[in-house]
Amino acid sequence: MTPTQELAGFLVEAEVTDALRGKAADYLLDTLGCILFGAEQPWSQRAADHALRTGGDGGPCAVFGAGFSTTSPMAAFANGASAHAFELDDVHEEAISHPGAVVVPAALAIGTRVGASGRQVLDAIVIGYEAMGRAGIAVGPAAHILAGFHPTGQSGVFGAAAAVGRLLEFGTDTMTRALGIAATFSSGSTEFSQSGGSTKRIHAGRASEGGLTAALLASDGLAGPTDGLAGRYGFCRTTTTDPAVHLLTERLGERWMIDEITVKPYAACSDIHPLIDAALEIRDRGVAPDDIVEILAEVSTKAAEQNALDGTTSVMAAQYSGPFNVAAAFLADPADPSTYSDDRIADPAIAELQARVSMVAADWCDDTYAWKMAGGLRVTCSDGSVHEVRVAGQRGSMHQPLTPEESASKFRLLVAGRADADAVIGAVDGLDRADGLDDLLASLA
Repeated sequence: MTPTQELAGFLVEAEVTDALRGKAADYLLDTLGCILFGAEQPWSQRAADHALRTGGDGGPCAVFGAGFSTTSPMAAFANGASAHAFELDDVHEEAISHPGAVVVPAALAIGTRVGASGRQVLDAIVIGYEAMGRAGIAVGPAAHILAGFHPTGQSGVFGAAAAVGRLLEFGTDTMTRALGIAATFSSGSTEFSQSGGSTKRIHAGRASEGGLTAALLASDGLAGPTDGLAGRYGFCRTTTTDPAVHLLTERLGERWMIDEITVKPYAACSDIHPLIDAALEIRDRGVAPDDIVEILAEVSTKAAEQNALDGTTSVMAAQYSGPFNVAAAFLADPADPSTYSDDRIADPAIAELQARVSMVAADWCDDTYAWKMAGGLRVTCSDGSVHEVRVAGQRGSMHQPLTPEESASKFRLLVAGRADADAVIGAVDGLDRADGLDDLLASLA
């Protein structure tokens, strides 16, 4: 039995507990907030236009916030793009990926198409997070992303394929084939962090669509490799210099990926959230922007190489830039998505303070990367005082989770004016007992 077959067998047979299902509901709600907010972004509207042209209108699956329904692959693509549209979607830190934005759209699309119960959809979300997270940690995530691969697009296909396979009641053989086919659809580079563009915005949607399509092809009998994940030319060996294929199956049923999720309090790359936390702590000490002479940021090697860009050039750059977010934490509110609007990122005060921030790689940050994101600031002030703060395990992560009230506040902020928040919350709360998705879909219409 190959490692892919062993993982596939677990994905089809694993018993999902009520506690795991409850977490799936929490992350479903968070992802729906991200979709409804993200659907209004211009890049999401372009993704929705593509879905409409490709899949047509009148299909079984809703494209939330866009006012039409289409085929399941195109709904997964458009909703996944919206979920990942504004750097608000959840994260599995060690896998360096965004499972909710990939798995939830695929599960809702197929769940709608086959008339699945609410419990079946929640179970599929748990299974999707498991497959995506396992692929992400087994590929050697630090080496993988430093080689230029974007993990959400790369490992996401396995999460979508697994969620769909669970809903379609695959056996081990069909699930194995689905994962093997999904490996062919794995894609996404991080060149956006170097020369710009909006490609990152569609990676989750493309992974959701690709994994869903892989599962449908497997259900139609298309043959896939029996070791698409761990084989000689499988995903975990060809896109990294540091594979850890044993993590595909180590402690299956004991360690669940959905137990390790970060819910983002800030609309920025999670690698730099520790810097935001540190800046806010120093700001709360009474340090004002005008007091600051220079800021030294200690970060992981990944963040030093990919997150040190000028954040004033675009919204994407602002959300990915460590220096910008440190400056914004002193001058704005990183918890407010409007901090990353076109008008706000053009603020000369932010640009001026950003220029005083330098980022260097630090061994202590690499030591826990990416299981526990870490970063620190050393702020030197004009009066000669120095303020130092280190953060390992940022706010919102499994090491320092948001409270239920904080998560609910985030959701309400994102859906304000876009949906009835109470209706959506009620529908998600009752999903485990629902015969189908009708109430949830109605609350989102």
